[in-house]
Amino acid sequence: MGINQQLDEVTKVQAWIMAARLPTLPAAIVPVLVGTTAAIRFGYFNLSAAIVTLVVTLLIQIGTNLTNDLYDFKKGSDTEERLGPTRVTQTGLLSIKEVTAGIWITFGLAFLASLYLIQIGGWPIFVIGVSGIISGILYTAGPWPLAYHGLGDLFVFIFFGLVAVMGTFYLHTGSINLFSFYISLPVGFLVTAIIVVNNLRDIKTDRKANKRTLAVRLGRQGTCFQFTLLIVGAYLVPLLLWINGMLATNLFWLPLLTLPLGGQLIKDVFQKSGTVLNLTLKNTGKLHLIFGVLFAISLL
Repeated sequence: MGINQQLDEVTKVQAWIMAARLPTLPAAIVPVLVGTTAAIRFGYFNLSAAIVTLVVTLLIQIGTNLTNDLYDFKKGSDTEERLGPTRVTQTGLLSIKEVTAGIWITFGLAFLASLYLIQIGGWPIFVIGVSGIISGILYTAGPWPLAYHGLGDLFVFIFFGLVAVMGTFYLHTGSINLFSFYISLPVGFLVTAIIVVNNLRDIKTDRKANKRTLAVRLGRQGTCFQFTLLIVGAYLVPLLLWINGMLATNLFWLPLLTLPLGGQLIKDVFQKSGTVLNLTLKNTGKLHLIFGVLFAISLL
């Protein structure tokens, strides 16, 4: 069966599911989980805040994915030479008008849902929510898209790592502390590693489209070392917290159970290239999810 015939059999519902990029959604779930369990550790928990925070982060993630799908096509970086998963705008599964409407609806719902969180957390949550939505749009859209100027990795690390974890912690506790900052680091490291693999795979096509990602700027070898530092950094944080007595629990070692997967991923990025990295990308997302769940349990 040819690729065109396969695409012809995709329904609208399936196309929207593809556009949402379900495998990427743990990137929105893990920081809320870690921030919530950290708050529970300090004796705070707000169920409604946890649920609404999860909804908002998921909507921002999906909205960012839709924006990326649309504007990578418009800017010419998504072409028939694409090595990654199918993109709905580039293949015509959804029209530009449909994806644009999806972006407005998704980010609009994220803003409406965040109004409840603003009632709980006040102006800091307003700033976080609005900046998260704006940055999600400017990731690939606008006259100076972040991803096209090597700032995509930094955006992901800040908003889906530091801000998401510490913001969740703040909504439960009404404050932030050094502990909430430290535990946000491995979440940020691993979610950034996902972007790094994606950009490593696309170095050649991104360079051709003048999409100057950090991977394009660093080159293949530099990007592999960047990935290694992110993975190693994620494992070091729980160990250092335990050594410093900030994670005084016998379960601090739980995230280390994923070390074999982390080691294999480092080996893969140095040895593999092209479409083979799609599996490495999927497994990096798996590492982020499993590590995040185990890390959350260790915080309890």
